[in-house]
Amino acid sequence: MDFGKAFTSTFENMDVLSAIASTIAIILLGFIMRKRGVFTETFGKTLTKVVMSLALPALAFTSFLAPINPQTFKQGMSILVWGILVYVILIFATKLMYLRYKGEKQDVMRVLTDFGSTTFFGIPIVTGIYGLKGAMYASIFNIGYRIFLYSYAYIKMSGQKMSKDNLRTMLLNPIVIATFLGLILWLAQGSMPQLNVVDATGAHTSVAFYRFDLTAPWLYKPMTYLSGLASPLAWLAIGSTLGEVSLAKAATDRDSWYYSFNKVILVPIINIVVLAVLSGLGVLPVDGTALATTIIMMATPTATVAAAYAISFDRSALLASNASLLSTVVATIAMPFWIVIAQMLGHLSIFH
Repeated sequence: MDFGKAFTSTFENMDVLSAIASTIAIILLGFIMRKRGVFTETFGKTLTKVVMSLALPALAFTSFLAPINPQTFKQGMSILVWGILVYVILIFATKLMYLRYKGEKQDVMRVLTDFGSTTFFGIPIVTGIYGLKGAMYASIFNIGYRIFLYSYAYIKMSGQKMSKDNLRTMLLNPIVIATFLGLILWLAQGSMPQLNVVDATGAHTSVAFYRFDLTAPWLYKPMTYLSGLASPLAWLAIGSTLGEVSLAKAATDRDSWYYSFNKVILVPIINIVVLAVLSGLGVLPVDGTALATTIIMMATPTATVAAAYAISFDRSALLASNASLLSTVVATIAMPFWIVIAQMLGHLSIFH
């Protein structure tokens, strides 16, 4: 592989450059607006609710309104399996990362490292670069994430057994509902009643009746408008959140720096190495887009739910808050580099 050529082609890709510039610019805009008082203290939380309850569910569902073929099915299933396996690997790997820590502190740092903000931070970036295909891969990847976040992470942080309330929270989450509904419809479309339509190229084709992108554009269009809100609103909310807290205090916490390195740098490296081996051996073959999706998802900062567990159960709450803030700053800086690395690795023969 010619890395020089791959590096050049990456920076000639306008989708990649636009996504990086948009992410940085809109996060910075949210930060400035909060510092100047244009955004109030509650504005970021309001934006987050809109993104989590409307924009991301719409994005998750519409991403599955796509044709299925042997290649996309193969990629989707590989990502589904990897999305579960990677958390099993991380649960054991984080034990080694934090051997020098004991008891509660070790548990908290392990859980915060295992689970990143894949939904709120990761999916908007993946979508900005790879469109609905990337959003679909990211949604499938997140199935394993949600299983472990609402079970293992909850049990580890609370010291309790899995509760009915927590299970209900997971199953009734709008993004979870949209993802599973979309995945089922995507997989079943070949066996459903078909309608003859004209696709974007002008060719006549048969599709499942619920492929609203072709059978009911009037219904699909509002979904695309909601989906389009996910990235910019999420980035504004991240910037607004960064603008209302003191980075100086978090920056004095050495544990938070060590954690941020592990979360934003080491975890993506583990993801790349193991997935490269599995893909090279043909066990879990993934293409460049699927690989890049997992890298971006793994390079995200602390998951809001994981940090909330630490705070609500009074488990090293100050550490969790500092780690969450610092990792968000580090992830924002590191993400452009990970995007470039993902694009370059996608040229390797094992990811085709």
